[in-house]
Amino acid sequence: MTVHELSRRDARRLAMRAQLLDAHRPSGMFDVVRRLTLLQNDPTAAVAPSADLVLWSRLGSSYAPAQLRDALDEQTLLELHGFVRPPEDLALYRAEMAEWPGRPPLRDWQEGLRDWVDANNGCRLDILARLRSDGPLPSRDLPDTCVVSWRSSGWTNNRNVTKMIDFLVQRGEVAAAGRRGADRLWDLAERVYPDEAVPYEEACRIRAARRLRALGIARPRAAESAFEPNDVGAVGEPAVVEGVKGQWRVDPELLDREFTGRTALLSPLDRLVFDRRRMTELFEYDYQLEMYKPAAKRRWGYWALPILHGDRLVGKLDATADRRGGVFRVDAIHQDVPFTGAMTTAVRQEIEELARWLGLKLAVAS
Repeated sequence: MTVHELSRRDARRLAMRAQLLDAHRPSGMFDVVRRLTLLQNDPTAAVAPSADLVLWSRLGSSYAPAQLRDALDEQTLLELHGFVRPPEDLALYRAEMAEWPGRPPLRDWQEGLRDWVDANNGCRLDILARLRSDGPLPSRDLPDTCVVSWRSSGWTNNRNVTKMIDFLVQRGEVAAAGRRGADRLWDLAERVYPDEAVPYEEACRIRAARRLRALGIARPRAAESAFEPNDVGAVGEPAVVEGVKGQWRVDPELLDREFTGRTALLSPLDRLVFDRRRMTELFEYDYQLEMYKPAAKRRWGYWALPILHGDRLVGKLDATADRRGGVFRVDAIHQDVPFTGAMTTAVRQEIEELARWLGLKLAVAS
């Protein structure tokens, strides 16, 4: 098979076309979710929740966050492992769920999870029975009858119901079923998920092919990532990128297409930048999410938004949505490259549009 030879610019443009970040905007929210395969449903709202920012950056201000909330409540989109997905894709995860905590040989940590659930099987059955009779319910309404507490050095220590629900979701027994106000609701998966299940090996291949279609270009192998890998195995066709070591896989249907770029403000969890190694190799862009750093050690800001212009990532926007004060506060626009007049105008227009979409008055630090 021919190995495609790409420049970094070619590779970037391929990735941006796949991620719907060129000048041609998609038709609507469901089109975006199906093309990207997932939206990370992280609730951090320093500007707006990540899933909403991803949709806004593709659709513009025609998108309203209520659309996503309604779709999840009506289950025309589903949430699995913290990602919003098209409901038809759940069939690709059912076989994996049935083999939880994984295919043998199990690693020590997988055996530990299995043993904890087995030791608390009574609590598992109690939760399933309560959901069967009264679901959907928030986690606070589910019984904690665990005989062995969950131990962790993090925030989940002794949060037995939280962890049990997590594992029941991974096992395919419980599913997210929308929200009631700020509360996430849980129900039996059989009431939420489609009945279809694709065999394990076939499902893995289809998922990898859909992932490559959404990324455009990816490594055959990459570091492990929880729930959603960054690599694609042997699907697609081989490629090399000028100036970057190693081989890639590309979706050939996305090659050799005309490209027209635009300016966009991205969520820090956007799939274009989520795999930081891939981002660095293709875009030569320096970025970290700094929300977990002490304020004095941040270079760009708590929830700095990557700035896309044309086919390059050119800076970061340090901004905060002060909803109580009614202000979208811009503290800094960090320029990775000197902005031309046209770039400055385009970035300013995107910032103004984001403030309007948020329904906040724009306030730019002098």
